[in-house]
Amino acid sequence: MAQDSAGGAAPAEIPDEELRHNAIGFLDALVIGLNSTSPAYSLAAVIGPIVALAGIYAPGIMLASFVPMLLIAAAFYYLNKVDQDCGTTFSWVTRAMGPWAGWLGGWAITMTGVLVIGSLADVAVHFGLLAAGLDSWADSALIRQTLAVVVILVMTAICVVGTELSAHLQDILILAQVFFLLAFAVVALYRIYAGTSTLDSIEPSLSWLNPFGAGGAALTGGLLLGVFIYWGWESAVNLTEEVKDSATAPGRAGIWSTVVLLVTYLSVGYAVVGYAGTAFLAANAGEEEAIFAVLAHEVMGGWDWMVLLAVCTSALASTQTTIIPASRTALSMARRHALPHPLAHIHPRFRTPDVSTWWVAAIAIGWYLIVNQISENALLDSLTALSLLIAFYYALTGVACAVYYRRHLLENLHNFLLIGLGPLIGAGMLAWLLEESVNDMSNPENSASGVSWFGLGPPLVIGIGIALAGVLIMCFWRVRDGRFWRERRGVVDPALVHGGKG
Repeated sequence: MAQDSAGGAAPAEIPDEELRHNAIGFLDALVIGLNSTSPAYSLAAVIGPIVALAGIYAPGIMLASFVPMLLIAAAFYYLNKVDQDCGTTFSWVTRAMGPWAGWLGGWAITMTGVLVIGSLADVAVHFGLLAAGLDSWADSALIRQTLAVVVILVMTAICVVGTELSAHLQDILILAQVFFLLAFAVVALYRIYAGTSTLDSIEPSLSWLNPFGAGGAALTGGLLLGVFIYWGWESAVNLTEEVKDSATAPGRAGIWSTVVLLVTYLSVGYAVVGYAGTAFLAANAGEEEAIFAVLAHEVMGGWDWMVLLAVCTSALASTQTTIIPASRTALSMARRHALPHPLAHIHPRFRTPDVSTWWVAAIAIGWYLIVNQISENALLDSLTALSLLIAFYYALTGVACAVYYRRHLLENLHNFLLIGLGPLIGAGMLAWLLEESVNDMSNPENSASGVSWFGLGPPLVIGIGIALAGVLIMCFWRVRDGRFWRERRGVVDPALVHGGKG
């Protein structure tokens, strides 16, 4: 549970009910952090557009995108070390920067889940049907959307039944996903060097890791895409109250998740770029299936179902794990009276936040179905709007780390570099990416639908709409119940800083 901060008021009343302590270990948290990013699907969705921008230097873009993620992961580690609250950014920013900033950070995390859960379930269903050879079912919007809703309901039920069950399912899904991805990469690389590639293959080179090789404009555009393939690892930290050794294990799991993702992305990125060549990938940049459907058949032949199943299990796992940060952030906000108190309810048997979990699922299903009625491209535009929310709350967390530890940053070089300067640099990079994203999304031609909403691109309008809705709800709840807003910002307890090594 959260610790009191020195110099700040004690948190508002916490209900007696608590999440199940020591339910899972470090490795379980690591797996959940990995699965939350949906590695296979992220690669399928992003590598084509990145190659279109950077050519053979796409792996370098993925390497550069890793830098701000690692720096923000360090912020999560050090903040969790002194405040083990499942609300993560919401709780930490509240303590460091006050309730208004904290509430908005929590709102951003919760809404990312609402925007993406339906799309992930849709992808899981789509690629699962393709892997099973049911292409006609995959082409039917009615069948796909119905099955997607069923997937969300099943995954939500698993989340409610227990964190242990969720972790066991995630172990199976990550093993299947990694096995299929590695099989694809090994076969692709073997065929490159054996000279049996069916496309215009290129022999891999270490020079591909140069993020500046394609020029500054390509780096900027690539980072806008690449940095968000790492998003989701912090689900491991949202489980902090349920993980053994909660002060350090969740934060370590978050950091190692980003490292494992880097290795995975670079390995598969090298295989894909080397086998297919830049012309094929750039030509199919707008077709997600071109990478792990068409290309899977080129590389694996009759075994292409393995790669399709990798994307399916990737999206399926992420559907479940993405519910975790949204539901637990809502729980944390509710028990601090920043949201209606019923959202803080803990299931008496399973010790999970059942009410907030089902509410997140219900809103996500509603969003998915309503946006799909507008158009499939509108759903893609809502996913693009994710980048605004992600960059916002990651940057906010980086700043909160330096602010909360501000009295200890000059004590030694370790604190200055890893707790202060590093998170601030990560926050600065993400703030810059946020500004670039806003500029990019303001042009309607850059959206998936290509239409104008109020003279702006649909993703930017969706992002602004979510922000305004958050501000209105926050102001309403401030008038309705002001207890949360009586909390005061403070600094980290010195005893927690000096109680152990970082």
